[in-house]
Amino acid sequence: MVSFFLCLAFLIVGYFTYGKLVENIFGPDDRETPAVTINDGVDYVVLPQWKLFLIQLLNIAGLGPIFGALQGALWGPVVFLWICFGTIFAGAVHDFFSGMVSERNKGASVAEITGIYLGPVMKTIMRVFAVVLLVMVGTVFAVGPAGLIVKLCSEAGASGIMLNATFWLTVVLIYYFLATFISIDKIIGKIYPLFGICLIIMAVGVAGGMVVSPEFQMPELWDNFTNMHPKGTPIWAFMFITVACGAISGFHATQSPLMARCMKSERQGRFVFYGAMVSEGIIALIWAAAGCTLYEVTNGQSTGLLANLASGQSAAIYDVCSQTMGGIGVALAMLGVIACPITSGDTAFRSARLVLADWFNIPQASYKNRLMLCVPLLLAGAFISQLDYTIVWRYFSWTNQTLAMIVLWMASMYLFLEKKNFWLTAVPATFMSAVSSTYFCMAPECLGLVVKLPVSVAYIIGIVVAILFLSLFLRATKKARA
Repeated sequence: MVSFFLCLAFLIVGYFTYGKLVENIFGPDDRETPAVTINDGVDYVVLPQWKLFLIQLLNIAGLGPIFGALQGALWGPVVFLWICFGTIFAGAVHDFFSGMVSERNKGASVAEITGIYLGPVMKTIMRVFAVVLLVMVGTVFAVGPAGLIVKLCSEAGASGIMLNATFWLTVVLIYYFLATFISIDKIIGKIYPLFGICLIIMAVGVAGGMVVSPEFQMPELWDNFTNMHPKGTPIWAFMFITVACGAISGFHATQSPLMARCMKSERQGRFVFYGAMVSEGIIALIWAAAGCTLYEVTNGQSTGLLANLASGQSAAIYDVCSQTMGGIGVALAMLGVIACPITSGDTAFRSARLVLADWFNIPQASYKNRLMLCVPLLLAGAFISQLDYTIVWRYFSWTNQTLAMIVLWMASMYLFLEKKNFWLTAVPATFMSAVSSTYFCMAPECLGLVVKLPVSVAYIIGIVVAILFLSLFLRATKKARA
């Protein structure tokens, strides 16, 4: 339990120290923000800081840090280190700059700001990539909750339309349409803070249950500093890809511009962006600790957790909440596994609308223009929801971390052009370049589907690619100086 509290303290202290350093390097000032200068009553709306924080937290979190952390716990307490160091030095830095660079560029979406600093070719790639990714995320986070509602209704003895998955999917998509179409302060601004509080309460309850109950013995990091994955899956780079939202996630870069358009002051950035990511890291740490604590370990392997996860991620959440909080935990789990995915899905579609609006320069103040984009996006989501997208979805983890890598390189170029310390983002960008390329070489759904490379060869390729990307970046900075 000591190592858990040390990691928790590291995350909190990291916010006040490294987070302050990141803020000072960026240099927020008193200039008017896009929420003030552009205010259109739809996407550019001034929101209070506490609301910005809770909406940002739920935008980027949802069930991501829960599912990912439980999967990451299969490697044992060593996952604590990735959550801590990944959050403070990579994830929170990534989220801060994706939000603040957007704010400095009139709240532009991630594809547009990438194009500004990495060129038109990368802008086009990111536009297409972002829209496809966001529609996929929104669709998956519609189908999943619809299925869970049907399951809960079935267990409650309901019948008829209550057990119709298509009905519930339609209900969720209609809500998505409203949340995508209507002003951000009308729906998202009102219900997100409530769900954000529920997410925090659920995490605090799980942590409290583990700490207070004498039947749970939380393992120490230094006594289990080994790979505990029952299938022998390597820590590098699989753990770094699996635990995405709890350490660093490219999906966050698509969400941060939403709040960049609603900030009254640049000085809110550290609390809203860096702070929300640190909070997500804390949530991930708690759930990773639960995965390491509540389940049987056989011969130094996390066999109990693997068996629990085999019954489904939602079932695993129910089990953790039930063990740590009893009946109240089950109620919170029911709310979490339904509401949290939905609150990630609706902002995914909203972000997709804004990417398209920036792409084709379509003002969003009028209902007509918003309908022009909302209807095709939701129709695409409805169509995709009928397909077998499970194979495609397996690529999400890799593409998610690759997106994070690109955004960090974008931030590095921004800092260079601003004559500031670009190593702040270039170091984690290089690290994530190695992670993404190594995983691509090893993962069965990527290059491993065609060629089975030895692990050592994949590691070498990852290092070479990371050095290559860093060299290309440094070469670009030299050209810019000339």
